[in-house]
Amino acid sequence: MADTIYALATAPGKAGVSIVRISGPGAFHTLEALGARRGAARVARLQNILDGDGTVLDQALTLTFEAGASFTGEDVVELHLHGSIAVQRATLRRISEIGLARPAEAGEFTRRALINGRMDLTEVQGLADVIEAETEEQRRAAMRVLNGQMSDLVLSWRTRIVRASALLEATIDFADEEVPVDVLPEVMDLLGGVLGEMQAEVDGVSAAQSLRDGFTVAIVGAPNAGKSSLLNAIARSEVALVSEIAGTTRDVIERAIDLRGYKVLLSDTAGLRETDDPIEKLGVQRAERVARGADLRIFLHEEAEPPAFPIARQDGDLVRRSKCDLHGEPGLSARTGEGLETLLSQIADRLEEMAGSAGFVSRERDRAALISAIDILSSVTAGGFDQGVEFVVSDLRSAIRNLERVVGKIDVEDVLDEVFRSFCLGK
Repeated sequence: MADTIYALATAPGKAGVSIVRISGPGAFHTLEALGARRGAARVARLQNILDGDGTVLDQALTLTFEAGASFTGEDVVELHLHGSIAVQRATLRRISEIGLARPAEAGEFTRRALINGRMDLTEVQGLADVIEAETEEQRRAAMRVLNGQMSDLVLSWRTRIVRASALLEATIDFADEEVPVDVLPEVMDLLGGVLGEMQAEVDGVSAAQSLRDGFTVAIVGAPNAGKSSLLNAIARSEVALVSEIAGTTRDVIERAIDLRGYKVLLSDTAGLRETDDPIEKLGVQRAERVARGADLRIFLHEEAEPPAFPIARQDGDLVRRSKCDLHGEPGLSARTGEGLETLLSQIADRLEEMAGSAGFVSRERDRAALISAIDILSSVTAGGFDQGVEFVVSDLRSAIRNLERVVGKIDVEDVLDEVFRSFCLGK
């Protein structure tokens, strides 16, 4: 039997309301030991929470959820308290003194929901992403996974592969009898459809990762091209040091912004030029590495015509002439703001286009499992079953196991610690 656990489910510190969650076989007994009545499930009751000597710790709304109909799948009690630090501490102390429950570990409530079948692994990962979401598009993407859309897709692939395997196994089981239909066309149709959908999902992993973690945008150019000034103007704060001395920026300076609902990691890089200064040379090398790895690059130049940049431009990259307030021609000015809104709008358009290719999968472990399944199915469909039906069925079972790893039906313990590392105690 699992231990009973408890933790503060809301953020620690002063608040209007604080919630303490208790889950496990001793949850209802702990509530009664606090001097409160259990009452009907899912019905809020206003009751006093008592200390060991009978004094009132707080007046709280109490809620109970029975096993099988709660977040964790266990008996659960929630205490909705006044949000003072003193009330939080006193209530947690009293629960500990009662001795029927222990403090929860990070993510342990969600771990129990997974173990008890209330969530699968993709939904747990979606919950982690919802908690970490900083922008609207991050929230939307995470909610799609939390709501089971990724799980539904993966399980639909599994169902079709199982169907194909069953059709082939029937030809083995009834090899000595007349098989009423040729199963090969249906099997190929099932596997071909799954292959196409899985490949599209894998192709969208990079965009999904950027959507979850933030799109990287690098500001690139020669020394004194106005890169640091542009970063400061976009961030609306003095993030980077600005100087007329060339080579002032020697390291990558990064600032996160919210642009049209997308998280953007904007990087000011060292000026690109040949230099004998060993420190500046390291900065230039790092700048080139960051720029090449970015999702999008903004190339700045002060000259009338763009120079030959040492980093190749890619589709979607933007080029701007900076300091237009000094040379009196249309362009971009970090000082006056001219051209800034247009630039930001174009960046957002580019990111929106990239995000359009994002799938559900954003973790390398899931991507690797899908690639393994794709390799198996590609081999099966390309081979035309020359290796024998028994071997094909065995391969299909391997593909199914890879999909089951994604939703956490097998090998789930291997990833739980990593998944729950970002969770708070109350989750």
